Amino acid sequence: MAIKPVLRMGDPRLLLVSEPVREFDTPELHALVQDLLDTMLANDGAGIAAPQIGISLQLVIFGSPTPRPNPRYPDADPVPFTVLLNPQLTPLSDEQADGWEGCLSVPGLRGVVARYSRLRYQGFDQYGQSIDRSVDGFHARVVQHECDHLQGVLYPMRLSDPRAFGFTDVLFPAVTA
Repeated sequence: MAIKPVLRMGDPRLLLVSEPVREFDTPELHALVQDLLDTMLANDGAGIAAPQIGISLQLVIFGSPTPRPNPRYPDADPVPFTVLLNPQLTPLSDEQADGWEGCLSVPGLRGVVARYSRLRYQGFDQYGQSIDRSVDGFHARVVQHECDHLQGVLYPMRLSDPRAFGFTDVLFPAVTA
């Protein structure tokens, strides 16, 4: 399909609460999923949400459709490729962990964000099939990050310490050199 421009922080469309997907397994929905995948892969993303390309629907994709590690997160555990619509997240404990995050809508920057360590996510795939998974670690972090986009939340809004926020090439010079 097509690589779409990714909206950047400051665009008011990124602050909207997304609408639920009401029709599954349509040509339009499959085309949107393909556009999201093409855009995510072209930008080495670990995930992307429909609002990031200007579509205010509760649709996120994440993980990798290939076994190659993500160049932006080379040490992260692999996350299975997932298309998730109308997600519901339920923390499985109160435990949270700090971790560095980046975002295609906040290019060139990273920040430390606390996220639930373990969670259950439920929703549907693009065909309307139910998804129900319990996950932890990087997988849980990616799901929470992408689903935040559906509520109009970007990760800098979740920073607890602004001193742990900066340009990737300054914070991690050996990685970006």
